[in-house]
Amino acid sequence: MAKLSSELECCVKRSVELFMEGYGCCQSVIAAFSNLYNLDQDTALRIGAGFGGGIGRLRMVCGAVSGIVTLAGLEYGATNGDDSDKKAHCYKVVQDLINCFKEKNGSIICAELLAQSNCKIISDTHIPDKRNEQYYSTRPCAQKVEDASRIFAEYIMKNR
Repeated sequence: MAKLSSELECCVKRSVELFMEGYGCCQSVIAAFSNLYNLDQDTALRIGAGFGGGIGRLRMVCGAVSGIVTLAGLEYGATNGDDSDKKAHCYKVVQDLINCFKEKNGSIICAELLAQSNCKIISDTHIPDKRNEQYYSTRPCAQKVEDASRIFAEYIMKNR
């Protein structure tokens, strides 16, 4: 594991704090790093809002993973539609980040990650679960947010 700069270590810590304040996994990851991209926190939270609960609470791709994919786009994304080299580089980064997360956690699928922790999975509603002590004590989500944030921070630390 690479030693992170204090700024990046703060981003990792902040992502978990945001999750514990009630924000979704994706929101927490994006907002924690938003200052690196001159993105105000409100906009960052809005960008990540629909990815909660594994994309709209459908328990698909983990929100923390969606967060690092979004950050990869901010860091490495092509802004010219004809720039296939930059697109390819961004896709490679995304694949690397996802592979790191999957290697560490066994999956990138929200339902599978929850099942690993024996969480009751309800996906047939758009209503979010109530955030309370029981929620936080039984969910692996804070750890997944930290894992994703650390994976992203280490990646950019090594490749910037």
